[in-house]
Amino acid sequence: MDLQHWLGRATHAIQDWADTFGPYRPHPSLQVDDDRFGAVFEEFTARLADNYPFFHPHYAGQMLKPPHPAAVVGHLTAMLINPNNHALDGGPATAAMEREAVARLATMFGYDTHLGHLTTSGTIANLEALFVARELHPGRGVAHSADAHYTHGRMCHVLGLTSHPVRTDDRGRMDLGALEDVLRTGEVGTVVLTTGTTGPGAVDPVHEVLPLAERHGVRVHVDAAYGGFFTLLAGAEGPEGLPPEPWRAIARADSIVVDPHKHGLQPYGCGAVLFRDPEVGRFYLHDSPYTYFTSTELHLGEISLECSRAGAAAAALWLTFQLLPPTPDGLGRVLAAGRRAALRWAELIEASDALELYQRPELDIVTYFPAVAPATLTGIDAASARVLADGMTGPDPVFVSTLRADRESFAARHPGIVADVDGARILRSVLMKPESEDHVEHLHNRLERLAGCA
Repeated sequence: MDLQHWLGRATHAIQDWADTFGPYRPHPSLQVDDDRFGAVFEEFTARLADNYPFFHPHYAGQMLKPPHPAAVVGHLTAMLINPNNHALDGGPATAAMEREAVARLATMFGYDTHLGHLTTSGTIANLEALFVARELHPGRGVAHSADAHYTHGRMCHVLGLTSHPVRTDDRGRMDLGALEDVLRTGEVGTVVLTTGTTGPGAVDPVHEVLPLAERHGVRVHVDAAYGGFFTLLAGAEGPEGLPPEPWRAIARADSIVVDPHKHGLQPYGCGAVLFRDPEVGRFYLHDSPYTYFTSTELHLGEISLECSRAGAAAAALWLTFQLLPPTPDGLGRVLAAGRRAALRWAELIEASDALELYQRPELDIVTYFPAVAPATLTGIDAASARVLADGMTGPDPVFVSTLRADRESFAARHPGIVADVDGARILRSVLMKPESEDHVEHLHNRLERLAGCA
């Protein structure tokens, strides 16, 4: 895509639409001349240079990458109108796009029926899911993996719910025995399962927890904020294929959260929450004396805790899905490249004398650490910190991140390492850009050199 061309087309298309309403005189208080703007814009773009190169495959640090050009064009075009998807009179066109895009997400996960909407983030999406959980099981808490995103503990606090962290196994997945011990107390009303933890990218065994949850009469919420789109690789042929069982089982979960602003190629903020039972919409019921009046159809604000929401986010997602749909042959090909890159890098690390694999990648996140002698947590922590810092400097920079692992997690995976402190930082690389597949060898060689000097 020629982004400059289509951004120009966007401004012309909206101006042509605006001209159909007749001319008017812009107010002088809003006028800014080009010379003045140019000076400020120069400072603005100079300040934006203080960023890491999220676009480049040598950036493999956090879960960051630029949106697809189609999403940029869709977002900007709609933003020129600035619709608000809270009520139909605030954004009728983008509200329809939101419903269609959310329906495609529901289909991707196998929901036959659903109620859902976009949110500004996975945090807000999880808040809404836990809000409904509280209303359905008042007085009962929430169980989640000890490695789940910290948002669950925080949102439980916001909602006045008791949070029950459940220990994980040696692959970072929720331990079923520990979960059953918690469920036997009768204090839990909802279990949160994570399909793609934000640390090592672990996938909780959804298919094994569902019958356990049913036996104890608790709901299941799947936090697929990061990993949700990997359901497109469930049962796929080739090395990128994932075991289908946990992903197919998501269709039986009570609610799901997914972030299109991660693997859905969207700009921030674009999260989504889906409920299998549309009847939970009753918990959102409220009225507004000046909002819901242009249509008897459902307004998205009537099923959302948020009020104003950017219609541009829905427009961007809708346009992207027309070109790269959430199907194995659409977005699935994008995720497959990152998955293959992670597997290839894991192979290189396993054959390395300078690096050690922390655990096998389940999705597209690789966790590893410098090989040090003597093999202690203190040595690993210091070496990881040096590699992180040194990697970002010099003529050939690479960008990774660190993840703190406690001594118990280390002992489960690497019992030979001396636990002389409570934990250590390890290295973590997120290969969510498909271009990473062509740069894995370079990243590995650079990290090997850095680790050898650490």
